[in-house]
Amino acid sequence: MKVRIGYGLGTRTTLHDERFGLVVDELERHGFDSLWVSEKIGGDAPDPMVAMSYAAGRTTNLKFGMSVMVLPGRNPIVLAKALATLGTMSGGRLLPAFGLGQVHPMEQQAFGVDRKERAAWFDEAMSVMRQCWTGEPVVHDGERFHYDGVRVRPVPKRMDVWLGGIAPSELKRVGRLADGWLPSFVTPADAAAGREVIEQVCTEHNREIEDDHYGVLIPYSLGDAPTPLLEQLAKRRPDLDPSELVPTSWEALRSLIGRFVDIGTSKFVVLPIDEPTTVDAWQTHLTEAADALLPLET
Repeated sequence: MKVRIGYGLGTRTTLHDERFGLVVDELERHGFDSLWVSEKIGGDAPDPMVAMSYAAGRTTNLKFGMSVMVLPGRNPIVLAKALATLGTMSGGRLLPAFGLGQVHPMEQQAFGVDRKERAAWFDEAMSVMRQCWTGEPVVHDGERFHYDGVRVRPVPKRMDVWLGGIAPSELKRVGRLADGWLPSFVTPADAAAGREVIEQVCTEHNREIEDDHYGVLIPYSLGDAPTPLLEQLAKRRPDLDPSELVPTSWEALRSLIGRFVDIGTSKFVVLPIDEPTTVDAWQTHLTEAADALLPLET
């Protein structure tokens, strides 16, 4: 089992200037596995497609993915073409990950899909995109999309799709549609229980997710986590101490990763809740992160 550690930038990131390039360069220099960028139309976070393309052009080894890109509301053929191009031009370093989108009126308005329709839209669009990446003519007659013989090139050598989520409906979707699972704000016990459900659904649909395609995104804070986040976690998981979901030191983060490894999780994305604000601070932070976390890789 290959343990790998990547870095995530959340929806609140303000890295849309020269600092983004610096972070990309430092992640590559230190040997981190991947960079994951988030999507929020109404926030400062850079557009995932633009940010991943920018990162691909600056690096040779760093993988990159989105955590996550909203699928409902996008044209699946056009998106499949863009991702196939980026995946091919980067030498297969793209790690696509998709979601339904935030439950937020403005974000939902931006994508133009009613909340009740998002799941069905997602499933149908995902089916279309899968066909696109085979290189064969796409034949699809669904409720939302109708194609008869559309062909998408280039054909990527491999396009493993990652999905997140821990709710029962989300776990079932992972089992039916995904090649990898990357939930967030979960405990090792949550991950173990979720994996059992996913593997059961995979069996029911005669498919399989590879053992090393189970991961987790871990937000962390060096020091006390922000009060608004703690209040949010208290409502979301009143049964847990927030420190079980958000480690507050390098040692606590190392320990939590170790506990996930013990139950078979091997891919990690760590995300700083309070991002450094200057170039120098980012360089120091990522050097400390590399020293603390990269020895855990196998």
